Amino acid sequence: MSADFTLLFLAACALTFAGRLWLTLRQIRHVATHRGAVPAGFAERISLAAHQKAADYTVDRNRLAILTTLVDAALLLAFTLGGGLAWLHEFWAARVDGLVYGLALIFSVMAIGAAVDLPFAIYRQFVIEARYGFNRMTLALFFADLLKHTLLGIVIGAPVILAVLWLMAVMGSAWWFWVWLFWSAFNLLILFVYPTWIAPLFNKFSPLADGETKSRIEALLSRCGFRSSGLFVMDGSKRSSHGNAYFTGFGNNKRIVFFDTLIERLAPPEVEAVLAHELGHFRRRHVLKRIVLMFAASLGFLWLLGQLIDAPWFYAGLGVPVQSTVLALILFFLAVPVFTFPFTPVLSWISRRHEFEADAYAAARTGAAALGRALVKLYEDNATTLTPDPLHSLFYDSHPPAAVRIARLQAAAR
Repeated sequence: MSADFTLLFLAACALTFAGRLWLTLRQIRHVATHRGAVPAGFAERISLAAHQKAADYTVDRNRLAILTTLVDAALLLAFTLGGGLAWLHEFWAARVDGLVYGLALIFSVMAIGAAVDLPFAIYRQFVIEARYGFNRMTLALFFADLLKHTLLGIVIGAPVILAVLWLMAVMGSAWWFWVWLFWSAFNLLILFVYPTWIAPLFNKFSPLADGETKSRIEALLSRCGFRSSGLFVMDGSKRSSHGNAYFTGFGNNKRIVFFDTLIERLAPPEVEAVLAHELGHFRRRHVLKRIVLMFAASLGFLWLLGQLIDAPWFYAGLGVPVQSTVLALILFFLAVPVFTFPFTPVLSWISRRHEFEADAYAAARTGAAALGRALVKLYEDNATTLTPDPLHSLFYDSHPPAAVRIARLQAAAR
C-alpha cells in the first residue's frame, strides 16, 4: 500500500506544481499581450505609462514565482522521498528525545524552509520592489525584521509546539480533538493581543490627526454603529510605498489602521469609502465566517491526521521508515498542500464574493463613486494589473479583477 500512496503523492505533486507553473505562464502571456493599451474603462483615469508599469511589475513577480515553484517542488521531494526528513530524524534522535526531539525536528524543517526562501525574499524586496519604486526598506531594517520574526516565532512557537506534542502524547486516540481546541483558543488569543502587543514590534502606530478625514471617519463609525479602540496611522512608508487600510483585533480590542501612504494619496471622502469597505467585512460577518471556516478545516485536517498517524504506509509512502507523532505531523503538513490545490478556486471565490459584498456596503454608505475613485488610485499606486488572466484570477485572486469591480461600482452609482 505504501507504493500506491507514493504514486498517488507523486501524481498530486505533478498536478499541483505543473498546474501552478501553467497558471503562472498564462498570467505572464496574458498581461504581456494586453500591455499596449489601457482597458477602455480606465483610459481616462490611468495613463498608458502607469498601465505598462503594472504589466511589467506583474510579469516580473510571476517570473520569480516560476523559480520559487520549482524550488518548492524540489524541497518537498527532498524532505520526503529524497530522505531529508528521515536524515533529520536520525540526527536528532541520536542526540535528544521526548518533546525536545520533536521541537528540534520541527524547528529544523522550518529553518531549512526559511533559509531556502531567504534569497527569493531579498530579491523580491530589493530588486523587483526597488525596480518599480516601491521599496523603502534598508538591508538593516530587513534583517532586523527577520530577527524579530525569528525571535517571536521561538518565543511563541516553541510553547505552542510543545503543548501540541504533549497533547498528542497523552490524550489517547482523541488527541486530535484536544489539539484542535487548544489551536482554536490560541488563534483567538492571537487575534486579541496582536494589535496591542505584536504589531507595535514592527511598526509605529500614531493616532489619526484631527481634520476632515478624522471627522468623516468618526461620523461613518457613528452611522454604522461600529466601536473601536482607536484610529491609527501606521508608518508603512518605512518599508514600502504600497498603501492599504484594515481593522484588526477582536471583541472590544478592535483597531482601525491606515497606512500613512494611503492617507497621503487619497482625499478624505476616498479614505472614508475605503474604511466603509473594511467595515462592510465586519458588518457582513466575513471575519467571523472566515474564522469558522478556518476552525472547521483545521478540525477536519486534524481528524484526518488522527486516522493516518498509526498507518505504516503513510510514513513509508512518503520516504520515512519510522513512525512517530512528530514525523506524522510534519509529513502531513508537507503533503496536504499538494492534495488541496484543486480546491484553491473555491476559497478564492468565497473571498471575492466577500469583497463584492463589502463594496456594496460601502457604496450604500459613502457613495459608489468615492470608492471607485479610491480603488482606481490604489490600483495605479500599487501597480495592480488591470488585465489579469481570467483562469489565473479564478484560482488565485482574493479580490475581483479591477474591471469587474469598477464596473459594478459604476452601475451602483448610476
